[in-house]
Amino acid sequence: MAEEVVDARKTKIDADAAWEMLKNASEVIVAKGKKVQRFATVAAERDAVLKNVMGPSGNLRAPTYRVGDQFVVGFNDDLYTEWLNQA
Repeated sequence: MAEEVVDARKTKIDADAAWEMLKNASEVIVAKGKKVQRFATVAAERDAVLKNVMGPSGNLRAPTYRVGDQFVVGFNDDLYTEWLNQA
């Protein structure tokens, strides 16, 4: 069960707030359609991470999931299947 749920339609997360959440992550996985990018050295890849996790409106893309110190941003059915089978 989710410990915290934030409705992206009501709570906007800008680049600075997104970076505060993501900067200490062990991995950020970003899905855009069929394309999946993995960032394992998050702190060293700030600009690339933010470029990929932020939507055109300037807010963190939805859905965004955090499990432990890992984040998954965006939707890709194959990625979710793989990610959930690892957990």
